Parts: sequence; structure tokens; C-alpha cells
Amino acid sequence: MDTLWTGGRWTEGPAYFPAGRYLIWSDIPNDRVMRWDEMSGAVATFEQPCRHHNGHTVDTLGRLIACEHRGRCVSRYEIDGTRTVLADSYDGKRLNSPNDVVVKSDGSIWFTDPSYGIDSDYEGDAAPMEQDGRHVYRIGQDGTVSRVIDDMVQPNGLAFSIDEKTLYVADTGQTHFPDCTPKIRRYDVAEDGRMVENGRDFVTCDSGLFDGFRLDTAGNIWSSAGDGVHCYAPDGTLLGKILIDEIVSNLCFGGPKRNRLFICATTSVRAIYVNARGL
Repeated sequence: MDTLWTGGRWTEGPAYFPAGRYLIWSDIPNDRVMRWDEMSGAVATFEQPCRHHNGHTVDTLGRLIACEHRGRCVSRYEIDGTRTVLADSYDGKRLNSPNDVVVKSDGSIWFTDPSYGIDSDYEGDAAPMEQDGRHVYRIGQDGTVSRVIDDMVQPNGLAFSIDEKTLYVADTGQTHFPDCTPKIRRYDVAEDGRMVENGRDFVTCDSGLFDGFRLDTAGNIWSSAGDGVHCYAPDGTLLGKILIDEIVSNLCFGGPKRNRLFICATTSVRAIYVNARGL
């Protein structure tokens, strides 16, 4: 395993850009986004301050989609470098602090909205919650924001299955409610592709919490955990672990063959080649 960089307080939100051969990630408490160049190995600050970014993804046109804790919004970085706010409220009230985000093939954007960015000044700005809880939302192609999941405690990482008929969402509610079991839940995507139903538990975590995760081309789930990375088959069978000496927050696949796993682990960013390709 390679250590690409160290020196963060809480690294999060890795996203790989194939066209530029680079990786970006958040260092949330330090209010900065970092960038690693795959060709040279150089690391530089991509943006600081950055409104305490957390999760990132890349949309179907290669643009950066960001979850902003302090901005309390989901934003998009356009091709010309300008920033567009895609969603900052629901039902006339401010969002809590968008955490992680995924783009569906139809162009819709799905994101989680727990309270971590408004709980204290460490990863955002302490503020009262305006929503009635911590939920999951969808931004349609027309910009409409709809609530799609309201039965979770602290929704966090999320990803679609290969056929996009299932949405997986991690619940890290144990950070606030000790009796909340760390888990990933799965939901059936409705026929119209705009809502989900039939939520049920998929797997539970035996070390710390599940946070961010990604799928490979076989449908296996590669998830962050307290002791490293856990890999699960589509039926929930634990296939194996990559043990790491720091708590892992999030990960993504990248490289020319999408077979390199980039891992955000507390203060550092690691990388390891695996016998799988990212979805």
C-alpha cells in the first residue's frame, strides 16, 4: 500500500478525474480541498477556504459535485471553473450539512444530509437544525429537490447498484445515538427512478462505523470502516478486509484501469491496487 499524502485532520470525499489523471479530497477541519497529480505525485491545495467540503463525486460530464458543510449546500464546479449551487434548502428551510453525493445515469443527483457540519464549529458552522431530521434527497434534472428517505438516523455514504435498481446508504447514527447499530441499508428504486421504497438493513459493521463506500463492476461493495476497508458481496457476505492503522472515512476507485483504490484514512490518503475495477 502506498501513502500518497499525510498531514490532514480528517480526510474525506475522494474523487478521481480520469481526463486529468488526478485525485481530489477534502481535509474538512482545515477547510481545504487537496489535489494529487497521478503523473508527478505532486500534492497541492486545490481550494482553501472551501466552505468545509465533505463528499465529492464526478458527474456524467466530468464536473465536480461537492457537498459543503459550511455552505450547507450541494454545488457544482463548471467547466470554466465557476461554482453553481444546486441545492441549499428543502421545503423553504436550509439543509443541515450535505455529506455525500452520487450521480445517477439519468443525471439526477442524490445526497445525504446529516447534521455533522452544524453540530460544532470544527467541520462547519454550529447552527440550529431547520429540517425535521436527517434525510436523503434527490435533485432532479429540472433542479427540483425532493426527499427520498426519511427513516434514517444519520445518513452518510451512498451508492447505486450496477443496474441502479438498489440504493445503498450508510447510517452513522451511533455518533449521536449509542443504540443505533452501524450499518448499510438498501432500498429498492421505484419504477420511475425518482423515489425508493422497501428499506431494510443490508450489513452491519463489526469495527467502528461504515462511512463512504463504492461498488466494483461485480457489484461488490467496498466500504470504509474503523479498521480499514471491508468488501462485501452483493448478498452481504464479507469477502475480506484491507486493514489500515487509521480510521477510514471514504474511498474511490481510479487510475487508467479503475483498479486502484484511493483511501482517505483520518490524517492520510493511501492507495492500493486491487483485483477489481470500480463501477
